[in-house]
Amino acid sequence: MDYLKIAEVAEKWGVTPRRIQKLCLDGKIDGAVRFGRAWMIPKDAKKPSDGRTKESRTDTAAEHLTFPKNTPFLYMTDIYSTPGKAEEYVEKFSDNHIAKVIIEAEISYSRGEIDKVYTHANYLLNNHADFYSTQSAGILLALCAIWHGDISMWRRAKIHIAEAECKTEQEREIVSLSIAAVDSMLYNVENFPEWFKIGCFEMLDKDAFPAAAVFYAKYLYAAAYAIATKQVEIEGAQGLYVLSVLPYTIEPMICQAIAASSIIAEMYLRMICAVVYLNTGNDAQAIRHIDRAIELALPDKLYGFLAEYCRTLGTILEERICLKDKDAWSEVSRLYKVYNEGWSTLSGAVRGRQIVTTLSRNQREVAKLAAFGMSNAQIAKKLGMSLSVVKQAVRIVSEKTGASRNEFAAYL
Repeated sequence: MDYLKIAEVAEKWGVTPRRIQKLCLDGKIDGAVRFGRAWMIPKDAKKPSDGRTKESRTDTAAEHLTFPKNTPFLYMTDIYSTPGKAEEYVEKFSDNHIAKVIIEAEISYSRGEIDKVYTHANYLLNNHADFYSTQSAGILLALCAIWHGDISMWRRAKIHIAEAECKTEQEREIVSLSIAAVDSMLYNVENFPEWFKIGCFEMLDKDAFPAAAVFYAKYLYAAAYAIATKQVEIEGAQGLYVLSVLPYTIEPMICQAIAASSIIAEMYLRMICAVVYLNTGNDAQAIRHIDRAIELALPDKLYGFLAEYCRTLGTILEERICLKDKDAWSEVSRLYKVYNEGWSTLSGAVRGRQIVTTLSRNQREVAKLAAFGMSNAQIAKKLGMSLSVVKQAVRIVSEKTGASRNEFAAYL
């Protein structure tokens, strides 16, 4: 009979060597033989059911046995529920190799450790073919593509997501949502399923609800922004009013994320809500959400997450982070330069146009308000600038984009 070592079986079954050793000691692996301190396991030995999980107790499909939640977004569940405890939550999955790799990669992404994310994503895609790990790895690879500005990597990631083997209708809907969620990172929300666009999450397992809420908020914001900047025209929907009503939907989502103990989902929802408030002139409410998101992010140094919002929150985010930790802002600022360059390069390649990255923060804020249809005088009053400075900023943006002010939004 052919035998394998513990390390070989651990890799084959997707668990840790320590877990294999425990199974041998408990006599749960048929034919395992001990030689001194080493165990030898028959090559054709079958992996024992994990009695600790609900899935194995109810004979659920095998691909779910290695996954603790029915969602590709593990870090947007109650798995990560207390700021400052990221390492502890990762270690909780020391006996579940796939889940550990994914949750570690997702936390690494929030920290801006993109090389580590890339390594983990490729490891999963090359070594594990179960449904949820493939979805998670594909999404992580797409996020890496954004930071690197790599359209080939972006396309490869979407292919991995789309080609995941689906055994149920629910899994097919998750594939559709995963692809649309990836596209929404570039503000493309056209591909969300129709059921999702009306806010119906019944197609999903409840484990996926916090993540679904985040992407639904992104969908609503992107759609409202397109209307407010006249990129899309819908009869009866005009200007900033469409944006101003979004908090009535997003604020309850934040409360639901808190109730679900989903820290990451809460952080994203707060930042999206802050962007809406800032665009509609309610700075006080924007600051309330920004400060809370920063408070949740800093204990685990989730600087990559904060860097994502430098584009849309501008100087106000810098001011609020510096009030808490100037060293943190230094790292967020460094990561933002990488993210902004990568995002702009990839977004430009996908859209077929050049996204401008050389605008100053003031120029970007002026351009955004001009895209909302504000006059130069209104922009000057809102930003506390002189009229001449605003006019100059508009002229510079026009020169750099080659666009008129009502077309600025497409280049930001």
